[in-house]
Amino acid sequence: MGVPNFQMLMLPVLKAAASGPIATSALVRQLEEEFRLGEIERQELLPSGKQTRMANRFHWAASYLSQAGLLQRPSRGVIEASADGTKVLAGNPSKIDRLFLKQFPSYQEFLSRSQSAGEDPPAGSAEAAEETPDEINWRAHSQIQASLGKDLLDRIHSGPAKFFEELIVDLLVKMGYGTGDDTGRAIGQTGDDGVDGVINLDPLGVDQVYFQAKRYQPSSSIGAGALRDFFGALAMKDVTKGIFVTTSHFTVSARDTADKLSKRIVLIDGLELARLMIKHSVGCRVVETFPVSIIDESYFE
Repeated sequence: MGVPNFQMLMLPVLKAAASGPIATSALVRQLEEEFRLGEIERQELLPSGKQTRMANRFHWAASYLSQAGLLQRPSRGVIEASADGTKVLAGNPSKIDRLFLKQFPSYQEFLSRSQSAGEDPPAGSAEAAEETPDEINWRAHSQIQASLGKDLLDRIHSGPAKFFEELIVDLLVKMGYGTGDDTGRAIGQTGDDGVDGVINLDPLGVDQVYFQAKRYQPSSSIGAGALRDFFGALAMKDVTKGIFVTTSHFTVSARDTADKLSKRIVLIDGLELARLMIKHSVGCRVVETFPVSIIDESYFE
């Protein structure tokens, strides 16, 4: 069934906490067993890569129960049902969700405080049923990044070929490649021997990496033949490293060919190119940041 949404966890969390104080880490494992999650589901991470989806949803379920006064935290990393929580369970509810919690004054106060940060999603909406606030934020961030990435690739397609080659030099330098005054340059032109640019990896340019830049539409693809041609171009330059960049994508055979060639050839397709440009602020810039804070448990020890 996959990782249960955080509202599905509210009733099981409260029931487990009614048996007495329980460590949150132990309760997460208990719930994983109760919902028969497989190893892949247990290890599934949020986009941040810092917390499992199950743990995140558990903590939000516990947080909402606490806001309603049904859970209390007697010590660090431990939860327990409050007197009101025990009373709720005595009524044998079939489920507990955010709509259910609205009957409690402390939860209503919590909703009022949260209005300045944005309206609480309607209880029947898909967002309210399936996603925690963390997941909603990450989904919105992913949508913004995807839209920006498409815009960047559209701008590249509308510009001259030379601009694309110079952009790749800028990106590689921003990523930390190159050294010296003549760090990198675009050299794509007639008689370029099948390469479009070069980056010096040491001050004298003894160690170099060459790149090929193909500005194709998303519907097009780079096949194995183009990789073999690039491999030959690197052999003529007597270098062992190369980067092949495209605004489109590589076929499976192209990726297999790159893996089998003796020289080290890194492939960057359109999606990866856009991601790297955003990460290293090439052609775009950060206009706003939103810090997200969490409780420092050690402070309250």
